[in-house]
Order: sequence, then C-alpha cells, then structure tokens
Amino acid sequence: MESVNPAELAEYLDSVRITGQVATPRQDNLKHMRLFLEGNENLEFGVELTRRWTYDDVFDLMHERVGTSPDRSHTEGQDTIDAGTCVAALDRFADRLGASVRRNDRILFATGHPAGLLPVHAAFARAAAAAGATVVEVAEGRRFGAGDIRQVFGVLVWHQHGGLMHTHLPEPMRLSIDTLAREGIGMPDLVVADHGWAGHAASSGLPTIGFADCNDPGLFVSEAQGQLEVAVPLDDNVCPGLYDPLIAYVLERAGLPPA
Repeated sequence: MESVNPAELAEYLDSVRITGQVATPRQDNLKHMRLFLEGNENLEFGVELTRRWTYDDVFDLMHERVGTSPDRSHTEGQDTIDAGTCVAALDRFADRLGASVRRNDRILFATGHPAGLLPVHAAFARAAAAAGATVVEVAEGRRFGAGDIRQVFGVLVWHQHGGLMHTHLPEPMRLSIDTLAREGIGMPDLVVADHGWAGHAASSGLPTIGFADCNDPGLFVSEAQGQLEVAVPLDDNVCPGLYDPLIAYVLERAGLPPA
C-alpha cells in the first residue's frame, strides 16, 4: 500500500466515517457522559477517578479531545469526531508503539470490539513481533461470567457461546493481569487495547495506549488524568477493511513492517 500523508489520511477517515459525521448519534454521546459519571458498569471501563469530574468537565473534554460539538443546545442528531485530532493522536500512538518495539518490549494486545478492531490490533501485534517485540500470551480458557478469555492472532478477546463478544467491562483485563501474576509471568511493558481492557490496564499502572469512540468518555478522562498515555478518537466499529489505511499509516510512522 502506498504511503499516506496526514492530510490524505484525515480526508480518507472522514470519507468512510471513521471520523467526521460518524454513526453514533449525539443523544447517545450525551447519555454516555452522564452514565460514565454515575459509574455505569458498561461505561466506567475500570477507570479510577483521581479528582471530581462534573458533566460540564466531561462535555468540554470530549469536544477538546474528540471533536464532538461544543453546542450544549445540540442534544439530538448528528455528532462528529475531528479527523485532525484523530490523526494527531495516531501520531502519538505510533511513536509510543514504535519506541516500545525498538526496546524489544513485551506488549499485550486486547480488544472489546472484535467485529471492528480485532484486525487492527492483530496487524500491530504481527508487525511488533516481526520487529523483535514479544507479544504477551495469557493462558486461554480463564472463565469470566458465561464466557472465557481467548487469544486470537495475538489479541486477547472475550469469548461466549462460540462467538467473540463485544464488551466494555474491565473484568477480562483484570482476570488477564491476575493470570499473569499467578503464573509468575512479568507484566507487559505496554498494553495496546480499547474499552475496559484499556481502562483497567491504565488504572492498574500499566503503560497503555488505545482507541475510543465518541460515546466512550471514560478513556479520554483516563488520558486527561495521566493514566492512559494515548486515546485515539475514532469510530471503533466500522467494517474492518476500512481501517487498512490507518493501519498502514501507524506502521509506517512507527517504523514497523507493513501488515
């Protein structure tokens, strides 16, 4: 795939609605801000608050770090993710990933959105391993609820009833960290993840970078608190092939082999 410059990537991301006028409606974004602050189990993502956050605080943060509308009277309809903000975060993501790989670090990859982001994480895991990093393996089959933890193409996922499940919960990452500790395996030097996998890892003190949608305020709060190192704003559940230029851009900037 040909090299993509930042402006071209931003234009592309808008064209396929990874950024720009994304699928998540405005009312969903606003609702999730409130539910996050209420500690909703599907939206707190394992993020430990280090100060008091108000609704207005989170509202302003989401505009700043995601590009959602700053208009408080806009309560329904279309909302947005800013492509330039996304690309700037991808630059920081790539720089951090590349630095970790050059040190031959141990890197753990995980996703709560396997239908969209599994191929993204898998491409990064494959490239990192090819360049000399170690992709952390976690013993599979540890039970959580009605499912268990699996590792697919180097990426931790939650499996249930024969399918890879969408989950926002932090428990799969908590269970994975506990498994590594119980088996005497060192903690990862870097976690690359999303949703509760990322939120819990960052709150546990593990260096973590990841992805978050405009209705996932928890990870942007975690980043603002200095826990999560990078939160990349994007639509996290478009058709997987649409992320290919994003993958190529990150790998090139990180100095990693193409997927």
